Amino acid sequence: MGGPNLEVFKFGLYLFVPVVALLHFGDPAWYHNHVLPYKDHLFPTPDRTYNKIPTDQTAIREELARIKSDKLARRMEREKGIQAQEEAATAQSSKGWFKWW
Repeated sequence: MGGPNLEVFKFGLYLFVPVVALLHFGDPAWYHNHVLPYKDHLFPTPDRTYNKIPTDQTAIREELARIKSDKLARRMEREKGIQAQEEAATAQSSKGWFKWW
């Protein structure tokens, strides 16, 4: 089949690949530059998390009402922004229409 040279090559490759991977990915600078920013992207910061979980029904209802009002306010802002963009686009297109006549 392959002979002793092939076996030596395979053995060297089996040892070389994991050692190089450990040296490359185990470097603290690589971890700091590549893993930590991605972790910050995936998980919210502690100031954005809510640690006090409501335990009784009134607190749960109040929290749900707060969440719903926040969502409604964000949706109204988003719709207002979309409406302003549409008005600007309409005004821009109407100006372009009169240029050609």
